Amino acid sequence: MTFETFEFSVNDGVAHIRLNQAKAGNPFNATFCAEYNELSILCGKDESIGAIFIDAAGKNFSVGGDLKMFLDAPEKLPERFARMTADLHMGVSRFVRGNAPIVVATHNLVVGGALAMIAGADFVYATPSTQFYPAFAAIGLCGDTGASYFLPRRVGTRKAAELLMLNQMWNAETALQNQLINGIVEEDQLHDHCMKIAAKLAKGPTEVFGRMRNLLLSSFNQPLETQLEMEARGMVECAKSEDAIQAMTAIMNKK
Repeated sequence: MTFETFEFSVNDGVAHIRLNQAKAGNPFNATFCAEYNELSILCGKDESIGAIFIDAAGKNFSVGGDLKMFLDAPEKLPERFARMTADLHMGVSRFVRGNAPIVVATHNLVVGGALAMIAGADFVYATPSTQFYPAFAAIGLCGDTGASYFLPRRVGTRKAAELLMLNQMWNAETALQNQLINGIVEEDQLHDHCMKIAAKLAKGPTEVFGRMRNLLLSSFNQPLETQLEMEARGMVECAKSEDAIQAMTAIMNKK
């Protein structure tokens, strides 16, 4: 399938999604949102995919919302936002609730919805020159793409409020200190570093990763006893799989 705003391929269990509007700065527009949702469907139905690797073409990872599109017909903006977020947020939910872990390589500018997108990923790495900027408050918007959900979980509620409301720009070091990202990698090594992690994950127990991801997502919302029961049910389901028995047997046999 051909996309206008992305490149997409699957090799050796790794789905590679590349933001591909390089000349425009990889903005979030109506086509981007619709295609992001479509990609989430494709990745969700392909059982061969064990990990998802996301990067971006061009100078910037993403400049965020497409202001040119937003302002070409301001009277239509409320309706456009309703349609765009319907697609975008369904895609966010499907990616995050899926089994395959998500690894992201960021560079230069990560703005607006892209900042929220990477906050929802499992592993995020940045170049030393990467800048993270919410921008929502600067253009009179409250935020989308899960910004209010993922950022507090990554950096804490206090830091999330500072970042969003004071419209702070974080460099890579600050992002690392505040646990928005996992690490900083030199630009010429970033792609290979992230791809190695994605490849390792793709060879792991994908369904188990899916259960881990969903348990982590629910841990801030559930009482202890509910979370314990969800863990217990997950353990029971994992015990039904051949993967668990084979893995335990291999360890016992020191393989």
